[in-house]
Amino acid sequence: MILAALQPVVSEPNVLAHLLVIFLAAAFTENILLARFLGMCSFLAISRQMKTSVGLGFAVVFVTTFTAAINYLLHTYVMVPLDIVFLEYIVFIVVIAAFVQLVEMIIERFSPSLYFSLGIFLPLITVNCAILGVSLFMLNKQGFGFWESLIFGLGSGIGWLLAIVLMAGIREQIKEDKIPPGLRGAGITLIISGIIALAFVAFSGMIK
Repeated sequence: MILAALQPVVSEPNVLAHLLVIFLAAAFTENILLARFLGMCSFLAISRQMKTSVGLGFAVVFVTTFTAAINYLLHTYVMVPLDIVFLEYIVFIVVIAAFVQLVEMIIERFSPSLYFSLGIFLPLITVNCAILGVSLFMLNKQGFGFWESLIFGLGSGIGWLLAIVLMAGIREQIKEDKIPPGLRGAGITLIISGIIALAFVAFSGMIK
């Protein structure tokens, strides 16, 4: 049954267009950070430097993509048939924690400088509400199968990556001494986030 769910639905018309719309909507009009405001704590703390923002962003992309797909399979073929849906939150967080641990080991092995730059925010991806939010929002989407869930997770991760990279680029260009003292730090960051969110909302007319 699970293998059947993994088979690409190539016989259906407009499948690629359908998956593309899901990806674009997740990345732009339903951006998990700018539209849902999930994952703001690490976004505000890490977006001071481009290198750390890119590193954390790609880690989030990896985790959201694969955990959304795995959590869909667990929900559909384990939780619902066994009538243990009430355990979903715990199971989802365990899956997320396992993938975060894997990402942490990979980054520590291949980029120690990035690993130490991210500091505590890398393991804190486990409790990043954006990651869990992707899996929960995925379950609320009517008619989503395995591939839709995978693309939705990928799009949500890419959206989070785009948001934090844009913010990092802007913050690196802003001179703190030219900002009123009361707006420095989190204040100006939230204002810029709102402006970027408005720009992303402009895509809503093109992506239904």
